[in-house]
Amino acid sequence: MIRHSYKTSESWKALPWKKFRRNLFRLQKRVYKAVQVGDKRKARSLQKLILKSTSARFLAIRQVSQLNAGKKTAGIDGKKSLTFSERFHLEEWLRVKSGNWKHQGLREIPIPKKDGTTRMLKIPTIADRAWQCLAKYALEPAHEATFHARSYGFRTGRSAHDAQQYIFKNLCSKVNGIEKRVIELDIEKCFDRINHAAIMDELIAPKGLKLGIFRCLKTGVNPEFPEQGTPQGGVVSPLLANIALNGIESIHRYQTKGWSKGTMSEPSIRYADDMVIILRPEDNAIEILERISEFLRKRGMNVSQKKTKVTAATDGFDFLGWHFQVQKNGKFRSTPSVDNFKAFRKKVKHIVNNSNYGATTKAEKLAPVVRGWRNYHKFCKMDGTKLSLWFISHRAYTVFNKETKLTRHTSKELVKKAFPSVSHSENKHVMVQGIKSPYDGNTPYWSERNSKLYDGITSKALKKQSHKCASCGLKFIDEEKVHLHHIDGNHANWKKNNLEAIHESCHDYIHMSKSAS
Repeated sequence: MIRHSYKTSESWKALPWKKFRRNLFRLQKRVYKAVQVGDKRKARSLQKLILKSTSARFLAIRQVSQLNAGKKTAGIDGKKSLTFSERFHLEEWLRVKSGNWKHQGLREIPIPKKDGTTRMLKIPTIADRAWQCLAKYALEPAHEATFHARSYGFRTGRSAHDAQQYIFKNLCSKVNGIEKRVIELDIEKCFDRINHAAIMDELIAPKGLKLGIFRCLKTGVNPEFPEQGTPQGGVVSPLLANIALNGIESIHRYQTKGWSKGTMSEPSIRYADDMVIILRPEDNAIEILERISEFLRKRGMNVSQKKTKVTAATDGFDFLGWHFQVQKNGKFRSTPSVDNFKAFRKKVKHIVNNSNYGATTKAEKLAPVVRGWRNYHKFCKMDGTKLSLWFISHRAYTVFNKETKLTRHTSKELVKKAFPSVSHSENKHVMVQGIKSPYDGNTPYWSERNSKLYDGITSKALKKQSHKCASCGLKFIDEEKVHLHHIDGNHANWKKNNLEAIHESCHDYIHMSKSAS
């Protein structure tokens, strides 16, 4: 048994992380398969093992203190990070208290919305986030075995690009998309109104875990709605929302024609609380919305009358930062939405016009922003002048040249670095197969699929390494990011034999060791 006498960064790095990953994943696969065959009693026993697992506890602490994007965000206790000694101490605390966890209060941060209102982000402490992550390890594989195939948001192995491709398959010219309509569904204050009873009734979990989740839901609730709401900002909150909304995708179903006659089609696409429902000419939108309203009412939620609308596919609609439209010739097009492009342009302008940075720093800060935006939209039609980055990049070139009095060649090189190119292939994303989940144990499928999410040098390195991490040797099957490591430590050396693909956490440990030495 590992104890918190190990208190240094070296002892943290020396923990058997590869073994931890394998141990946890083995248990999660068993939970998934138990629920699949309907043996919930066995699933709950296995979930208890996960909560008691040393591997799961250490991985949960590492996830929230080292890997998550919000790892430096303080909770109500003001603590932004944990020392290595504190991480080991938290593992001990989780070992003793995980079956009877009591949550501290939540730190509230107002976040402005597009319509001028604000939503309240509620941040748990690092310790509470670690418990929630541990709870998620136990809950997620159980519910992945029950989730609908057309639910894509906040689920391991699924992405917005899967939703984008499914919309294409339902609106392209082959299926007469030009004749179809779309319900743009908006759920009014979804996260604030989810009924606690609806979540607890659906939860597949042992008694101690259920109690912990119930306490999590009751922490920071709105006094006006004590039986409703899941805090936005919690590690487990998106999963709980998916549990409450699961099944809404099956409300609109119809029998398919032609070669697949006799099978049922469910042309609804959900990404967390965002949803679109595709209608044929004969479908009754009012009747479908009534059934959806009834489904939501049972869960404490309502359809937003103001924002929900029925739109002709030829008029176009926005979803997940994209604008989808069937043109007059019947061809389907998806492009970045106007709001998405404006937000991106605003970020770029802020960096380019910032007088606190030099040209080189600006180029370094711009590169990940531009690459991320282009990667997100790589399956869109991007050759229109409206979405061209030429004007933005030309502005950057002018500023770089003027501020630093560089040569034209140097300025051009900096702009090239700041605006990296990304290959585009319109509507070519390969969708996740059916109800498949990483917990089904099909490691070759998932490691190869995850490798396809990366382009260029990273993609080549992954293929060369047979989709295995060059540091720990494990396949890339989870959602942890893939990093490119420069073997000689020279970040200017981008030769193929100097690069290897490794897990983000493995990359952290390599640099941690170098800084310690």
